[in-house]
Amino acid sequence: MRTRHVAAAMAAVLSTLGVAGCSDSNDNKNEAVTKVDFIGMAAPSTVDQKADIYSEARAVYTFESGRTEEYPLQYHKIFDTTTTLGGNVVGGLYSAFGPLTDNDGQMASDAPDGTSLMMISGLSVPGATGNPLAMVTQFEYKSLPPNDGTSTGEFWSKLPAAMGLALLDQDARSGMLAARTYTNIGMAGVQGGWIFCGSTLSPWNTHVSSEEYEPDAKVRGGGAKAADSDDGTDINSFSKYQFNNAATANPYHYGLVPEVTVDASGKATVVKHYAPGRFAREMQIGASDNRTFIGGDDGKATGLFMFVADREKDLSAGTIYAAKVTQTAATGAGSYTLQWIRLGQATDAEIKSMVDSGIKFSNIFDASNTDPGDATYKKVVTYNGTEWLRLKPGMDKAAAFLETRRYAALKGATTEFSKMEYIAYNPTDRKFYVVISRIETLMTDGAGDIKVSRNDGGAVLEMVTASGVKDSAGATINSSYAGTTMATIPELVGGWSTKLDAEGNACTQEKICGPDNVVYVPAIRTLFIGEDTSRRNNNYVWAFNIDNKRLDRILSVPMYAEATGLMAATDYNGHAYVMSNFQHAGDGKFDGTGGYKGSDAAAVGAAINQKWGNRKKAAIGYLGTTRGALPAFN
Repeated sequence: MRTRHVAAAMAAVLSTLGVAGCSDSNDNKNEAVTKVDFIGMAAPSTVDQKADIYSEARAVYTFESGRTEEYPLQYHKIFDTTTTLGGNVVGGLYSAFGPLTDNDGQMASDAPDGTSLMMISGLSVPGATGNPLAMVTQFEYKSLPPNDGTSTGEFWSKLPAAMGLALLDQDARSGMLAARTYTNIGMAGVQGGWIFCGSTLSPWNTHVSSEEYEPDAKVRGGGAKAADSDDGTDINSFSKYQFNNAATANPYHYGLVPEVTVDASGKATVVKHYAPGRFAREMQIGASDNRTFIGGDDGKATGLFMFVADREKDLSAGTIYAAKVTQTAATGAGSYTLQWIRLGQATDAEIKSMVDSGIKFSNIFDASNTDPGDATYKKVVTYNGTEWLRLKPGMDKAAAFLETRRYAALKGATTEFSKMEYIAYNPTDRKFYVVISRIETLMTDGAGDIKVSRNDGGAVLEMVTASGVKDSAGATINSSYAGTTMATIPELVGGWSTKLDAEGNACTQEKICGPDNVVYVPAIRTLFIGEDTSRRNNNYVWAFNIDNKRLDRILSVPMYAEATGLMAATDYNGHAYVMSNFQHAGDGKFDGTGGYKGSDAAAVGAAINQKWGNRKKAAIGYLGTTRGALPAFN
């Protein structure tokens, strides 16, 4: 693991590698890369650095001939939210009836998230002189309230989420990307978008999205919220803005898996999949069979889920499993053996038909927030709090796919994980990488299957897979990539402390803190890790080599912003991109009463407002070289 970032250390490493200099990424198109080493940068120290998204790291490529080249890294912004391109507002929000507006004009998100850079055969981009590319970006929410004279406070979950499609011109030599068009991806046909969080570009070239923190259908149907529920969403406000009626939105239309397809004409279409289940999915990713998918369940008291599709490259039908874990070690986020409990098999059409016919939570379960003194009820503790549930006759399939986490708990699965975020997959070693952003609550209380120490810096675990795995009922799972064990990666345990440093950081600068996004690049054996934490003032993107265990800081985002939208495009016409966005810059205190305690606090807050439009703007872009893109990771 890297422990120093000073200039002398960089120079020594580069000298050892025999680096001769840097060149344009196009100069190396015909030579295979055998290794890429990242040389990390220092933590931000100036006002401008603390308020900006930037890199001072380096990438050192070793080519097949043995030659090495060193590339200073630089962040390239494609555009900001609120930017107008061709008359369309980047990150602009829409209802079922058209643009959502306030006194400033069309409202726009300040929270870009999952992003897919796409090469599409035959794509035509207006005005392009280089290679045509497409980029789908989803916008999780709008943090700041509408400027309407009455709205105040945090607006997370209160407005519809959005997605946009940008058509890009890739400079053939440098790889630099320029947006030529931007259009909203209409969500009216799928009842609007709900808290779009992480995403992945599927091997069949679609943007596979997520709808995080599914609204509680029990409460929406008139039931009382459990006292310890983690659900803080506001479906009434969402429905008011989406449908002009607070009562219209059906909670079972949200918490699903949207999938976006872009065709050669530059048209985007979206469907929502019901078959993978409904839970607080941060994102999901598949194994090499394009059938076995692991999904991260965010929040507290959550589960670990696996979806095995009936057909490869098709999310519309399959079987859901939930994990029952047996803890084998308590270091970091723990180590576990996994047993998979089969919840059910269904198609999108089957479950959508239930929803369209008006099924409600009360049709699926009898529920109580206190012990009813009836042995036919079972106590469960999940994201939705402590409840006593009784499944109604014939409702197993509805429960499995519409109340996936509750049903998993009822069947005996473990629902004690906290903040399970992105998942990555390593096809060479047949491993998934699972992120826990914070180790807390039910993971630390020892009351159930898990007992580890609290660490607000989180951890990354690796999941080993195998074929021939049997489920809890003894039936063989129809997958060669079912998880068998899961263990913490020691070098990727958060550097959290209960003692704050002089600037208010609870996490050291030299370890990860609040890992969220994670992407694996097989060609260079590297995990890229993006952070989302309030335990450190600035969040970073890191490069971690899984073989030599070296951890390097390669990008810093503005203070109190979250690093989002991480994606690695490994070889796009000879160029590589580490896509990365940020959201909600300056979302903290700069007045000395809490949060950032540095002597330059007021200056940092002012710089964020100046750079990012009084916090209304957020950037969508990529990490490349000072000249454009990186050489391909080929």
